[in-house]
Amino acid sequence: MSMGAYDEDEHERRERKHSEVDASFDDERTVHHGEVEYDAGESTADLLDQFAEIKSE
Repeated sequence: MSMGAYDEDEHERRERKHSEVDASFDDERTVHHGEVEYDAGESTADLLDQFAEIKSE
């Protein structure tokens, strides 16, 4: 078979492979316990003032 020739058997094999669905994995959701903290930082006005100061330098 030459390069680029159509291989019907290979095409059918790939079609079968991609049409199968593997549902054997665990479908339960993972539950996480704990808390999340974040620092909101400075206000928008403070950040804009800081930006203007940096930009003027």
